[in-house]
Amino acid sequence: MSEHRRKPPQPQGGGRAAARQAAQQPPSGRRGATGRDVPAGSPSGSYEPERPYGGRAEARRAAQRSTGGRRRAPEGGGGHGGHGGGGRRGGGGQESGHGRGNPRPKKRFIDYPRSDKYGWGRWVPSWRLVGGTCLGFFALLMAGTGIALAMVGKPDPQKAAQAQNNVFYWDDDTQMAATGGDQNRQIVPIHKIPQTMQDAVIAAENASFETDKGVDPMGIGRAVFNMAMGGSTQGGSTITQQYVKNTYLEQDQTMKRKITELFISIKLGATEEKDVILAGYLNTAYYGRDAYGIQAAAQAYFKTDSEDLNPSQSAFLAALLKGPNLYNPDGGIGPGATAEENTKRAKLRWAWVLDREVEVGRMDRAERAKHTVFPKLVDSAQARSLAGQTGYLVETAKKYVMNKTGKTPEELDRGGYRIYTTFNQKRVNALSASVEKTRKEFLDEKKRPDKDKHVQFGAASVDPETGKIVALYGGKGWDQNHFTNNADTSGVPVGSTWKPYVLAAAMEYGTPNSGGDGLSPDSKYNGNDLAVITRNGQPLMNNKGQPFRQKNESPTPYGYVTLTEAMEKSINTPFAQLGMDVGLDKVRSVAKATGIREESMDPNDNASFSLGTSTPSAIRMADSYATFANSGTHYEPYSVTKVVKDGKELDGFKAPEEESAMDNTVADNITKVLENVVQNGTGKKAKELGRPAAGKTGTTDKNKSAWFVGYTPQLSTAVTLFRTDPEDKKLLSMNGTGGVPSIHGGDIPAEVWTNYMKEALKGQPVKDFPEAEDIGSKADADGAPTPTPTPSGTPSEEPDDKPSESVPPPSPSNSPGPTESCGPFDWDCEETGGTDAGTTTGTDAGTTTGTTGGASPSPSTPTGGNGNGNGGNGNGNSSTGGFFGGPGG
Repeated sequence: MSEHRRKPPQPQGGGRAAARQAAQQPPSGRRGATGRDVPAGSPSGSYEPERPYGGRAEARRAAQRSTGGRRRAPEGGGGHGGHGGGGRRGGGGQESGHGRGNPRPKKRFIDYPRSDKYGWGRWVPSWRLVGGTCLGFFALLMAGTGIALAMVGKPDPQKAAQAQNNVFYWDDDTQMAATGGDQNRQIVPIHKIPQTMQDAVIAAENASFETDKGVDPMGIGRAVFNMAMGGSTQGGSTITQQYVKNTYLEQDQTMKRKITELFISIKLGATEEKDVILAGYLNTAYYGRDAYGIQAAAQAYFKTDSEDLNPSQSAFLAALLKGPNLYNPDGGIGPGATAEENTKRAKLRWAWVLDREVEVGRMDRAERAKHTVFPKLVDSAQARSLAGQTGYLVETAKKYVMNKTGKTPEELDRGGYRIYTTFNQKRVNALSASVEKTRKEFLDEKKRPDKDKHVQFGAASVDPETGKIVALYGGKGWDQNHFTNNADTSGVPVGSTWKPYVLAAAMEYGTPNSGGDGLSPDSKYNGNDLAVITRNGQPLMNNKGQPFRQKNESPTPYGYVTLTEAMEKSINTPFAQLGMDVGLDKVRSVAKATGIREESMDPNDNASFSLGTSTPSAIRMADSYATFANSGTHYEPYSVTKVVKDGKELDGFKAPEEESAMDNTVADNITKVLENVVQNGTGKKAKELGRPAAGKTGTTDKNKSAWFVGYTPQLSTAVTLFRTDPEDKKLLSMNGTGGVPSIHGGDIPAEVWTNYMKEALKGQPVKDFPEAEDIGSKADADGAPTPTPTPSGTPSEEPDDKPSESVPPPSPSNSPGPTESCGPFDWDCEETGGTDAGTTTGTDAGTTTGTTGGASPSPSTPTGGNGNGNGGNGNGNSSTGGFFGGPGG
């Protein structure tokens, strides 16, 4: 019977049983699958060798699987070796059984996968393994924590007080300014910090400070989660953690830094007295105005020592700890950080701190009732140290560095940075001198206080071949309490200086009448006052359901004029119609390609858009016109060439690469048209420069702003003039300012431009612009007669700037009757709209969306001003971003 029983696979080299089995094999062959001896040379013996097993346990399991487990074999069949009764060579014999003669396999130290389980059960860890692993992990964690706590040191406020200042350099590497410094980093002991200040800070920042262990697990968890998700990390929420953060010199937001700060905070909370921690925090915190520490802050804001601070002043300084860039009433850097917005936030936070002290039991209600008036602040000493244009230059460079590095104002103001700028000292001084000369000649605030006060100048100058901002004029100076940077102010409509973008779009894309070709500037459009504006052949309708009529500066019946002549005389109606013909989306595209921020463009798609209701900054306008000067090649404007920290140059400050904004033929033809404006048109004053120049004038509704933007092959400069209400910052009319009925871009701004450019280009070779090739097809507007009559008429100083003060000629037959048409002084008239500033109100489809009086209610600065390196001083207006990348500008 045993000859016909299948013998189970035998272990090969797997222990004593395997050795005995091997000894019993006949030398002439090996046992086949049926238990018979098969000769080595027999074809039936050509089976694959049996799989060797790795040990006795595995051999046992294999045998059990093939025989059905620990089943006793029939007598004579070769039962289990461990039970006797069967031959060792029986068909189902198992030498490695569990008989008394064979001990159990020796167990491993870590039995995983588990040897006593089969299938998926082998991979399920035992509770002993799980418990042992957890115990070992926590043991290692505790040991590692102990080692880490032993290795980290405690914060040293003296080192924080020795932090370096920031140094700014001119383009020739000579020093321009230094901010910060040791004089504003002072350490005082806890007894020099009044209890009112201690109470205010604890109430506002960490009410459980005196009882907590120095760390906030929830705050740490948020920071770790945000970092893991790729978001910004959050600062430590306890005073202890903030103190550690203030003194930790490496400011990179990394996990390594967070873990290090955590261990330092734990050690500090366990080993240091609370008074020492609180004093350390108040002595290393940043309060704005370049003031580090409570003593410096008390001097910077109240001109007093820290020990003399009263509860109201203490509450204000505690409010600043929320973030001086947004709570310093001087203003800060970035959107929403204007002086007005910061002051509002500071007052709310100040009142909240006082109320919070009452809530947590650190001030009684009777004491709180004594403090209802916001404390009076002294003028900023930092502003006085950055006099003239220096404050605006520092602010502009800081914004650029922040944009490129992602650092906050507070982080940047920790100091130690060497910032090399593009500003040229000679040209900055020349621009400032030109403005001040014109101001003295033009304005007399004592003689005309109601007209000559609050007049603002702003200007910027850019190198067309690189994009470098070589000069700017931001205002009278921080030392004169003017903190808004007028060179980077958004909110002042640019008027007719926008018209070149409309013409450039027509040259590039053409109109329906040009058959797909670009439009020649010799094409003719209707220049008459009150001309009906059409879109796709249909009249635009005003809010009264009547055809919209565009108003010119002058009632002169120009008839159909070439676009070159329309630009020369700055006639509104041809460009209002041209914008509709070419498409306002294409005009936007061209302006954007030259560097105008989309956020500064008027969002309305009406006729006024083509006449300058958008509000770019002087920096952006100078940079945009530089694209025309450079034959269509554009460079983003920039103000910093390199930044050095701890002897190492930071990445990210490579000069911007060139971009092709438009075909050179288009750009050169725009230059040719704008040269004619200087030679024969509204920009004649710029002829006094005595070298080839091109430019465009612009004035807006009620003379609320006036511009001149012009360039030579080497330099592009924009100058703006406007007037603002000191209370609500809205634009005011300049009619009567300077003793003249109205202000035009071809007057004061052009004079500033010319005087500056003479000095800025002194010693530079005279260069001609590239010769413009013929461009596009001559395609007159609909209704143009053949031949077109050319009425006589000389350009006014700025005919496009405002509605005429004379009575307009009789309206065409399809115009409203005399009782329905708008009079020349009816500024709010919704019938005719009017000036290049955008009093146009009618749009197609019967929608009224036009703007009046300049596209925005008030000028705004991307920085809100800045009077302190911290995010600064400022009497700025609403913020919409900077020239370097944010909105506005």
